[in-house]
Amino acid sequence: MLKGHQSWVFENKPKIISTATVVGPFEGQGPLAEDFDIIHADLYLGQDSWEKAEKTLMEESAKLAIENAGLTKEQISFHFGGDLMNQIISTSFAARTLSIPYVGMFGACSTSMESLALASFVVNAGGARYALAGTCSHNASVEKQFRYPTEYGSQKPPTAQFTVTGSGSAVVSLKGTGPSVTAATIGRVVDMGITDPLNMGAAMAPAAVDTIQAHLRDLEIAPSYYDLIVTGDLSKVGYAIANDLFKRHNVPIQETTYKDCGMMIYDYEKQQVQAGASGCACSAVVTYGHLLNKMKRGELNRILVVATGALLSPLSYQQGESVPCIAHAVAIERSEG
Repeated sequence: MLKGHQSWVFENKPKIISTATVVGPFEGQGPLAEDFDIIHADLYLGQDSWEKAEKTLMEESAKLAIENAGLTKEQISFHFGGDLMNQIISTSFAARTLSIPYVGMFGACSTSMESLALASFVVNAGGARYALAGTCSHNASVEKQFRYPTEYGSQKPPTAQFTVTGSGSAVVSLKGTGPSVTAATIGRVVDMGITDPLNMGAAMAPAAVDTIQAHLRDLEIAPSYYDLIVTGDLSKVGYAIANDLFKRHNVPIQETTYKDCGMMIYDYEKQQVQAGASGCACSAVVTYGHLLNKMKRGELNRILVVATGALLSPLSYQQGESVPCIAHAVAIERSEG
């Protein structure tokens, strides 16, 4: 199963037998709206706080993914997930509602693929019949914690990103039909000394490139092996830096299509999102909604999703720390039948 230094190859090819994506009203106005299962009209989701609304997003996507798999929550062996809130409260409190054996994790915005990689690892090894992977974020709760509350009215620089309100979940199993998870690469923490919390794309880009290089090296493949390589939420600034780093490191990324989820979910012309999207839900809803729908239609056969995360906290920023970053990659292939 271990391939190279930091990659796993899943010989049993666990399948993503169902997914669910739930988003907020702003995401519902973007170009990918038709790929989301639920679009809420209100940011509060009937709750009395942003944080409770974020928990509700997680609960809804998890329950719907299980329902879409034709299962009950009692049949799910383990739930893998996390979010950006302190002590990952959104996912942990949703796990309280779901009452499924739970593995909480924090990879910042890389959590979408971190959770999918670990769920696939456990299923592939026979440690679970069905595993649930998921994550969530909410614009109002995350912006308040990591940047400035929306109500504060702070002017943001062009490098800043806009947190996605949403949640994405997937059920993984050896039984059933759906795209196969064939490999995963666990990233290293990379820190280039960037201290600006309003420039996450620049901080995360080196980690994304490092993980992609490791994946290609470990699996002894070229970028052309994939129809699409997509990073999580580098957005415009980080995407440009990543392309420059590919050139510097002689990675022939031009052999494939390279995109970024943070540049796909919003309409730059109509929605004011500065550099683009961010948040745990960014890569989760784009992957589990838009990309897997394209795979189902036969438009994509092999994709590599490289979710990126900035591992800062309000406390680390206040203490003058730089922003360490990480990226986790998961290879997904279209299954016949």
